[in-house]
Amino acid sequence: MRADQPPTRLSRRTPANRLLAALHDLGDGSGIVLRHEERRWASITFAGSRHALTLRFAGGDAVAAGERLIAALPEHEFAIPGRLIADATIVAVRHVLLPEPNMEIDCEVLMLDED
Repeated sequence: MRADQPPTRLSRRTPANRLLAALHDLGDGSGIVLRHEERRWASITFAGSRHALTLRFAGGDAVAAGERLIAALPEHEFAIPGRLIADATIVAVRHVLLPEPNMEIDCEVLMLDED
């Protein structure tokens, strides 16, 4: 999946792709993934992956959808088979008003393996 396109239902359904699709849905389909980095993560008792993302919302309606994503993300219950979202955090938000409203959101998600 290219970072500048929303996830499609035809894309390979890896846990990372399911996370991207869930974030796309949480943003009412208005956000575009500009950056997605995934790296393995482990502690003594858990293993999984840490995801760092930048999402762009362009236009007034899209910015409103992005603001709803910001409000909902920390408590959102993700449904990703075999995975548990242990933490989802907004790291930074950048707003631009002209020439049109635009917002970029940096977020981090810790996804644990349930296996």
